[in-house]
Amino acid sequence: MSEPAIGDSATVSMAAKPTDLASAFTLGPEDSFPPVFATARMVALMELAAARVLRPHLGPGEHSVGVTVDVTHSAATPEGAPVEATARYLGRDGKLFAFEVVARDAGGEVGRGTHRRAVVSGERLVAGARRRTGLAPR
Repeated sequence: MSEPAIGDSATVSMAAKPTDLASAFTLGPEDSFPPVFATARMVALMELAAARVLRPHLGPGEHSVGVTVDVTHSAATPEGAPVEATARYLGRDGKLFAFEVVARDAGGEVGRGTHRRAVVSGERLVAGARRRTGLAPR
């Protein structure tokens, strides 16, 4: 596997749909959240941006997977508003690839933090997950 250059970045964007709102993340009537862009979706967008930085450097069957995320979600984004996340490669941290991640909407920055990813064999990862949980291969 090759490695990105320090400072390489990728940006991904989306409009906040009803399924991306905190109010959509419920399991029952006791769960109640406001109809604004969910932190979980912001983190997912940040992870996707970082994965896109690594994608051109992966070998056949390799995937990058999130290992750590340390972010602050500092401002709310309403339904329908475009949101973008940018990941900037900071370098290696042992076997992990480190990124600065920032999310923005039309009003400015809505989140910021750091994220680390590992490169793994997709087949090996799924097989290990199935062994760990006792599920038979499909």
